[in-house]
Amino acid sequence: MVTPLLYALISGFKSTDQLSTNTFGLPSPWVWENYGDILGSSGFWRSFGSSVVIALGTTVLTVGAAALAAFALARFAFRGREVLFTLFAVGLMFPFAAAIVPLFVMLRTMGLLDNPWGVILPQAAFGLPVTIVILRGFFRAIPGDLEEAATLDGCGPLGFFWRILLPMARPVLGTVSVLAVVGSWNNFLLPLLVFSDQTWWTIPLGIQQYQGERSADTARIFAYLVLAMAPALAFYAVAERQLIGGITLGATKG
Repeated sequence: MVTPLLYALISGFKSTDQLSTNTFGLPSPWVWENYGDILGSSGFWRSFGSSVVIALGTTVLTVGAAALAAFALARFAFRGREVLFTLFAVGLMFPFAAAIVPLFVMLRTMGLLDNPWGVILPQAAFGLPVTIVILRGFFRAIPGDLEEAATLDGCGPLGFFWRILLPMARPVLGTVSVLAVVGSWNNFLLPLLVFSDQTWWTIPLGIQQYQGERSADTARIFAYLVLAMAPALAFYAVAERQLIGGITLGATKG
C-alpha cells in the first residue's frame, strides 16, 4: 500500500522528462517547484477550504443526528423499534450511485445546487446507517443501573445522554467522526453533481481540473495528487488507533 504513495511522492519532485528516462530512480535534480507552485496557487487552497468546510459540516451533522437516533433505538422501548433499526441497517446496502438521478432532481427543486448544503445534507444522510449501527451497539451495552442512578439524582433522559453517555462514548464518537471526515474528503461524484461553479469545488474536483489543464505535465499532477491526499492520510494516521479501537469496542459491546 505504501509503494504507490511513495512512488507518487518521489515522482512529484521530478520533471516529466525524468519520469520517462528515470522512472523508478531518485530525482536528479530535485524539482521543488512542482510542490511550491501548487502550494502557492489560490485554486488549490480554495478547493482545500471547500473540502474542510464540507467535511466538518458533514461530520457534525452525521454524528449529532446519529447519536440521538442511536440513543433512542438503544435505550427506549417502543413499538417498531427493531423495524426502524432494520431500515437503517438496510441503508448500508444501498449504493449511492443508484440515487444519483432522483437526488439531483430533489436538490434542484430545493435550490441546493451550487450550495455546500447540497453536498453536506446527502453525505450526512448516507452516512447515518453505519454511524447508527456502530453507536447503537455501544449505547445498548451501557448498564441500566447507571441510568437508574442518574435518574435518582434528578437527571432526565437528555441529561443522561449529554452528561454521562456521550462522555463515555468518546472513543466510538471519534471512530465515526474519522469515517465521516475521510468519506467526505474523498467524495467525488456528489460534488461533481452539485457544483458547476468553481467557488465550491472540492479537492477531488480540483484534481480533475488540474489534470485537464496540465495533462502533459505528469510530474506536477503527481505533486497535486500527493498534496490532495496528505490531509486525509495525516488525519487517518493520527486517528488510526482510535478508529480501530472504536469499531472493536462497538462490535464487542453490540
